[in-house]
Amino acid sequence: MNYDKIDKKARKILQENDRGLYTVPTKGLYPYQWNWDSAFAAWGFSSFNVRRAWAELETLFTGQWDNGMVPHIVFHKQAIGYFPGPDVWNLERVPHTSGITQPPIAATMARAVYEADKHYGRVHMELLFGRLVSWHRWFMKNRIEDGMVVITHPWESGRDNAIDWDDALANVDGSNVGEYHRRDTDHVDPSMRPKKEDYDKYLALVQFSRDAGYDEKVIKSDGPFRVGDVGMTFLFLRACRDLLHIAVELDHEVDEIEGWIKILKKGVERHWNEDRGHYDSVDVRTGQFTNSLSCASFLCWYAGIKDDRMLTHYDRIMQTVDFGIPSNDPDDPHFNHLRYWRGPVWGMFNSLIGIGLAETGHTVHAERLRKRTQKLIAEHGFYEYFSPLDGAPAGGTHFTWTAAIWLTWASPHAKGRF
Repeated sequence: MNYDKIDKKARKILQENDRGLYTVPTKGLYPYQWNWDSAFAAWGFSSFNVRRAWAELETLFTGQWDNGMVPHIVFHKQAIGYFPGPDVWNLERVPHTSGITQPPIAATMARAVYEADKHYGRVHMELLFGRLVSWHRWFMKNRIEDGMVVITHPWESGRDNAIDWDDALANVDGSNVGEYHRRDTDHVDPSMRPKKEDYDKYLALVQFSRDAGYDEKVIKSDGPFRVGDVGMTFLFLRACRDLLHIAVELDHEVDEIEGWIKILKKGVERHWNEDRGHYDSVDVRTGQFTNSLSCASFLCWYAGIKDDRMLTHYDRIMQTVDFGIPSNDPDDPHFNHLRYWRGPVWGMFNSLIGIGLAETGHTVHAERLRKRTQKLIAEHGFYEYFSPLDGAPAGGTHFTWTAAIWLTWASPHAKGRF
């Protein structure tokens, strides 16, 4: 296998998806700057162009709201036909943005970029630090319940149609959203994407928040969807720990961030589903677990939680599939190996799980996962996601975050850690 050639292709994909100061996840399917995709892009750029990596993160924060929230999409330039576009969100902002957020991994990736560029990166990190703190404060003020990070729309999780949201979405009426045309199914086989009935409910939630003026108090009291997302809690806990590390490096006050970490660690306990024996999401409206063992459940190690209880599930699944941890447990009756977040394996999730395993001492598990991901991408290409059963590529092609994690983690030439 010519890994030098694959490395070169990965760098080329990032450059092809580069729009000057930000990247798109892939041409056509996702024509704007997506929040956590962009953070992964910065990590990827840091392996060969650190200045471009800083620009990626700094451009993302041009979309930050006055209240600190960083939206999940920043609409820098108009892309005709994309739905839902700026007109649907109806926000009088420049640049236009969506009205919801996404997994807050920017602090983690900013730390990774800083580690690659400590000499010249300090100025960039100082400029970005206050914005990161502001975003984290927004989460702590508006989205923490019982220590868990709460989402008000499935899109905020980054795992749009995951099993976790099925029961909570049953309370959402999507029958009156009107006619619309989805662009995603013009680019990708509809059998690999969320169903229309799911999308109707996604749009109903957008319209509810828009009509509420994106007021978090109204959304909390009256919103039909409110779920403590296990993935968001783990990712935010990790991000707060990385923000704490940055604060120490820059000689900033740390008491506030340390307080956040204590609260989130208590939230991790709330996510433990004793009956099922794994970390799980929680429907805040009912107090019930979603009974979903997803790839997000295995981010515990990435969050710094040294919990060997998840290894039993991890080993079972890794004996069932060949290419890493799928987005849904293969033993779940709803498992679908090619439908978005209901079964496929995602290289970027493998990377986070693998880094967590390595950092908590499970080095053999971590290296095995890295090797399997390496084989998957080397043999099947830089796709959005893959079948965990046979590695069949699915979703978008020439995908930014798949190229990014290849350069930073999966390639034999990558460091394999932050």
